[in-house]
Amino acid sequence: MNTRSLFLQHVAQTSPAPIALHITDAKGCYLYDADGNQYLDLIGGISVCNVGHCHPKVTAAIKEQADKYLHIMVYGELVQSPQVQYAKMITDHMPANLDCVYFTNSGAEATEGAIKLARRVTGKTEIVAANHSYHGATLGALSVMGDEYWRNAFRPLMPGVWHMDYNTDAFIDAVNCNTACVIIETVQAEAGIKEPNIAWLQKLRAKCTETGALLIFDEIQCGFGRTGKLWGFEHYGVIPDIVLLGKALGGGMPLGAFISSHNNMWQLTDKPVLGHITTFGGHPVSCAAGMAGMQVLEDENLIATVAEKEMLFHSLLKHPAIKAVRSKGLLMAIELESPQHVLDTLADCLKQGLFSDWFLFAPHCIRIAPPLTITKQEIEKACSTLLQCLK
Repeated sequence: MNTRSLFLQHVAQTSPAPIALHITDAKGCYLYDADGNQYLDLIGGISVCNVGHCHPKVTAAIKEQADKYLHIMVYGELVQSPQVQYAKMITDHMPANLDCVYFTNSGAEATEGAIKLARRVTGKTEIVAANHSYHGATLGALSVMGDEYWRNAFRPLMPGVWHMDYNTDAFIDAVNCNTACVIIETVQAEAGIKEPNIAWLQKLRAKCTETGALLIFDEIQCGFGRTGKLWGFEHYGVIPDIVLLGKALGGGMPLGAFISSHNNMWQLTDKPVLGHITTFGGHPVSCAAGMAGMQVLEDENLIATVAEKEMLFHSLLKHPAIKAVRSKGLLMAIELESPQHVLDTLADCLKQGLFSDWFLFAPHCIRIAPPLTITKQEIEKACSTLLQCLK
């Protein structure tokens, strides 16, 4: 049996008809398959590869750390330099109240940890979350996911979660003295790129402060320069109590984190001791890779190029079939008339060497989230191919 057949038989599938490209190599903004075909990657592993695939400084950091040690013991009990140095690097770029990092394996685990932390700090249990939000697929994260289609098959879920529409007064009104936390994506990604209204976000911050609820910003997709600033919340002048990170955090390696104040985090150390633990969260190789990736963002001044690249996409994506182009930096959605039109277009793009995807809650939109290293010429090539494939 060939590798593709073995994949279909022995690797758990997530959809009835997986794309099943056999990728053998990835560099920069390109993927290469077993047949020698090249694909310009417009999704970067779903906002993971912000500095491109296999950036030499990231792979060098991985090799250097791998020669020193891999896993040694449960996270948080031994001093591991890659974790310490990366936590310091991240918190140096955060507001003063976000000075303590708990590293996890993934964004979903960061969501789980943040929910536990909020319950412990506040002594409350209820949560307000947004419709059309995505925070991961584990049961706690699924409970705060904002779409019944994805939740229903796995009920019963965590009780006391109230879902309201993003950017509405009803959302703010739902926050009360029983609310442990409010969790929202700073920019709703899977909804097809939906920004918060600044005044609404500021009112939400005030309501959380008034009621004692912790405000959690999910920056898993929009962090690390994706929106044109290092953190998405920097656009809106609102500071959360907890931040969730993932995806680009590991520079291409698996890594997540939730970040809060040292005083809040201390609540996880006693009654019970080891209130939140993880075997592989904050793996030293992942932390070394992530730190190298974050350094590349700074050294190559990539975030400063995002706005110009965003504008170039907008200027080129003109076609009667395109209903709208929504974006926040290089997190973009191209809206077409129907989900089927999106699937047909994506299939044609793949034949022409262009790789993209759709959104969970906006299947009528094409996802554009390339590595931030994408060049002007690559953007022009991508848009030209996409326009040719629109029918």
